[in-house]
Amino acid sequence: MAIVQISQITNRLGLNADLPQLAGAELGWSTDTRQLYIGNGTLAEGAPVIGNTEILTEFSDILNLAASYTYKGTAAGYTVQTGPTPGTPVTLSLQNWLDQFASVLDFGAKGNGLTDDTAAINRALNQLYCVQSNPQVRRSLFFPAGVYIISGPINIPPYATLYGEGPDNSIIQMVASGGSGTCVAQTADSLQQTGANIGSGGATPPTDININNMAFQSLDDTKDIFLVQSTTDCAFRSVGFYGPGTTATLDIDTLATSCVSLASLMVHTTNILFDGCRFNGTVYGVNTSDVTNGVTIANSNFNILYQGVALGTGSIISGGPTGTRITSNIFDNVYSSGIIIGGVSLNISGYNIFYDVADHFQGIANPHESIIVIDGDNNASVGDMFARSDAFAVNHPRISLNNTVSIATTNGSQIQLGNKTVQSGLQVTLAANVPFGSEETAFTVDAGTGILSFKVDYSMTQSYTAFRSGTLVVTSGTILNYTDDYVENTDLGVTLSVSQIGQEVYVQYISTAIDPSQMSYSISYFN
Repeated sequence: MAIVQISQITNRLGLNADLPQLAGAELGWSTDTRQLYIGNGTLAEGAPVIGNTEILTEFSDILNLAASYTYKGTAAGYTVQTGPTPGTPVTLSLQNWLDQFASVLDFGAKGNGLTDDTAAINRALNQLYCVQSNPQVRRSLFFPAGVYIISGPINIPPYATLYGEGPDNSIIQMVASGGSGTCVAQTADSLQQTGANIGSGGATPPTDININNMAFQSLDDTKDIFLVQSTTDCAFRSVGFYGPGTTATLDIDTLATSCVSLASLMVHTTNILFDGCRFNGTVYGVNTSDVTNGVTIANSNFNILYQGVALGTGSIISGGPTGTRITSNIFDNVYSSGIIIGGVSLNISGYNIFYDVADHFQGIANPHESIIVIDGDNNASVGDMFARSDAFAVNHPRISLNNTVSIATTNGSQIQLGNKTVQSGLQVTLAANVPFGSEETAFTVDAGTGILSFKVDYSMTQSYTAFRSGTLVVTSGTILNYTDDYVENTDLGVTLSVSQIGQEVYVQYISTAIDPSQMSYSISYFN
């Protein structure tokens, strides 16, 4: 009903527990809880229920007052049905709904680039993932955009899920003075123990860790960025690993720092994924000589490093890393080799793009080392692509297999089988009626690229009825020799010959045929 007059305002004062039923429009102040109430009035006066209604103040528990939340998903006149029927929707308390997620700010972290957030971050990780083993307690920990200064390593326990607002927005940063520890962050067990203590006291070793859309950074050039140790089933997606190194300082490997170091003690580090990550500013992008199994590095960027990925280049422990897949990444501004696979097996590099790599920061026209180096048997490089052209790959080939039982392909133009190289097949048309003394060149081979002796496997077809299959063997250098062995179903009238001018070897031909011939060929040689 309409309010026609205000005849009286009364009030009461006392403890919350003693608050009586207030008369209509009567105020009641709870001195101990600092809450204010007003009486509803009687049903005869039009009140929907008899009782008291709290008037909101700065001390009101708004979440409890709001009581519940029902997802509606309302859009364009459509409302989502969350329960079994429209009349029985699923309803959560607002507190429970908000508690589905946790922010590191809830635990005292500031992210203002000034305050030391080490203790707050580690406390958040401890409270969410270490105190209880109940999976319902393990909420994702959100890092709002900001710079979280730390003076000691962050110890990330099992089942932790960390996420931010992008690798250039949510950054955990080690101070320039270095602080304690050897890294910015590291995997830890369920008691946040690290190193040789992982798993002691009945603790669960690090497992099922997921980190997304954030970065770990060190301003101290003696620190590693992230240590993944004795860890299983861990994934990093869109994570930045940033060191302070530059092209002016990363021309030596003395400090031996890594964006990511993989290590194994009592538990072998297994099934680790890096997807869409960034590695820069340290000596190594990813480095390990320990036992690791099933590490995948994909769709990532390696930039401003001394070396990209180093597997088994140190003191190899019990066979070292195996099952490593390095695929679909970009390498640029890497002083030394992009990928080095030492005396270990069952690792593969595939479909990566290499720009200014192994050029000592002097550009692709100044190669100093091989871009991919494989020193162990049973490894492979498949489909990798290189900005370094054939002209600059003479003294420093793009891929060095170093007499190993491994396979590599280069820019789709050749395949290496150990120390044997087979170039992709090509085709050339041999003209008809080419007389002796007027030899035509079918193709050339640059002996200056180190191909001093080679074999050409070829086939010829003529008028779709005449066929030849043969092998041309050539040794060049000081004295040129060649042989041409073949079989054909009829005389094609084509004779091959070889000549040399300087470093160029010319495969030539004469022909008495009245029709041109199609010649398909592939060159192979031993390194």
